[in-house]
Amino acid sequence: MDLHRLGLVSTRVHYFRLVARHGSIRQTARQLNIAPSSVSRVLKQLEDDLGAPLFERVNQRLRLTSAGELLLYRSRTSFSELSRAQAEITDLQGLRRGTVTVAVIESVARGILPNVLADFWQRHPAITVDSVITTSQQAFTAVADGDCDIAIAFDGRMPRKAQRMAGVNLDLGVVVHPAHEFARRSELRISELATQDLILSDSTLSLGPSLEEAMGAAALDLRRRSRTNSIGLMIDLAKRGQGVVLVTRLGVEQEVASRSLVFVPLRDPKLKPRKLVLISRAPSEMPEAAAALARLVASALEGLR
Repeated sequence: MDLHRLGLVSTRVHYFRLVARHGSIRQTARQLNIAPSSVSRVLKQLEDDLGAPLFERVNQRLRLTSAGELLLYRSRTSFSELSRAQAEITDLQGLRRGTVTVAVIESVARGILPNVLADFWQRHPAITVDSVITTSQQAFTAVADGDCDIAIAFDGRMPRKAQRMAGVNLDLGVVVHPAHEFARRSELRISELATQDLILSDSTLSLGPSLEEAMGAAALDLRRRSRTNSIGLMIDLAKRGQGVVLVTRLGVEQEVASRSLVFVPLRDPKLKPRKLVLISRAPSEMPEAAAALARLVASALEGLR
């Protein structure tokens, strides 16, 4: 669901909400695929017409002013009502037309999402599905703000204006090249990683902080070779034998099946499983098309058990 694309929300409000979510004009411009100067110009025009600043810069990020907080709060109410109207209109059409917007993390986009979409379009070929790759917390926020219908992400804070539809715990492990010494193991302990060149996720991926906390509790010194926010880059480096990647099995299923990579689970009391969660908008605001896609995602998550 994209209220801006439907013309129900102005470009000014759309850009303002995205900047409020990301705390960055540059990240907003990247998502919109436009120049940062274009975003800045639209925000400046909005602030000039309102006669009040909407953002202030704090620690290299943009933070809402009191006026900005007020505008964001009121826009959420407006978005909620417009989204409900759009959902009701879509339901009048059954599943013959409509758009569903999904926010997912990268590992989900590499893993279960393509199969789910193929199944969905076989059943409902006329429905458009737009997907946004983002961090876990941003995915949940997108549902809470009404910008997306459903989100699939790890360990995020549950928004108040959302419902949890499904969830599954996934064990952590390492992904290595088949020639690596760990490839012949059935499981590992976290202490065995101390001598390895590790390729780690950064703080924008929720996996990163939890791993470093567990390693800190185990009093381990990390030999970090690389830190990145790209699951795809981590996997490509592992395929080249450049280090040990710490992930769940999600997103590397094809590589493991083809034996280009080997997944070895970590068995350690200091490591908690990751919780992959599917959330959606409130039932009263969910179009039937979004609900149908959510049911297929829930079934796919159940299959991960």
